[in-house]
Amino acid sequence: MKDVQNLEDSRGINIQKVGIKNLDFPLIIQRKNKEDIVVSAKVTAGVSLPAHYKGTHMSRFVETLNDWRNKKLIGVDIQGCVQSMVERLNAKSGYLKFKFKYFIDKSSPVTNITAPMCYDCAFEGVLENYGEEDENYTFYLSVKVPVTTLCPCSKEISEYGAHNQRAIVKVKITYDENEHIWIEDLVKTIESCASCELYPLLKREDEKFVTEKAYDNPKFVEDLLRDVVLKLRNNDVIDSFEVDCEAYESIHNHSAWAFQSEG
Repeated sequence: MKDVQNLEDSRGINIQKVGIKNLDFPLIIQRKNKEDIVVSAKVTAGVSLPAHYKGTHMSRFVETLNDWRNKKLIGVDIQGCVQSMVERLNAKSGYLKFKFKYFIDKSSPVTNITAPMCYDCAFEGVLENYGEEDENYTFYLSVKVPVTTLCPCSKEISEYGAHNQRAIVKVKITYDENEHIWIEDLVKTIESCASCELYPLLKREDEKFVTEKAYDNPKFVEDLLRDVVLKLRNNDVIDSFEVDCEAYESIHNHSAWAFQSEG
């Protein structure tokens, strides 16, 4: 059969990434307790395409992922999977991203009732200049953590009460591939920087604790970002990071926002 993808293209445009997006696929995750679990992930996979090729072979992305799944390595060896994808498609660079929901059992602060808390996470693998002297692979771990912030200005100027908000902290890190950072530990690091962390289940005693803790620990979005940045800077394993903090204001029709990228 005629291979249309391999036909010549005359427009002279190299494509940086071309592939598939929003593929539902099972992903193996190892928890901090060393238990392996399988989660449902949304996959984005792409490779570079030289200017002279008309198109890439979309089916080969799924074939590669399926091969790795059958070997029980999908999620365990993302670098190997990206490399296999690049080789199969005769490309020089490749990109693979898994977005998934990760549940951590979390106990309420006073009554100690445990329920699952959900965090949006992602694994990304980027392979550049495959087979050349300057070949480079980078792994990224991303988490999105909801927290509580309480406004220091509101507390200072009000005779009673202070407005607070639910904030989302997005952190994306790279680290030495000879080391490992657990999702659970990264989440705890971020939660420790907030006015108070969030919980999936609260009884009245817990709600009192959370309300008072946030009131005693007021933070602007700037404070939250700076505290997260300091924690990440002080982690010797982390090579680079991005921090994005968005507080959904309760007295404004807009969010407060802060961003920092280092490394």
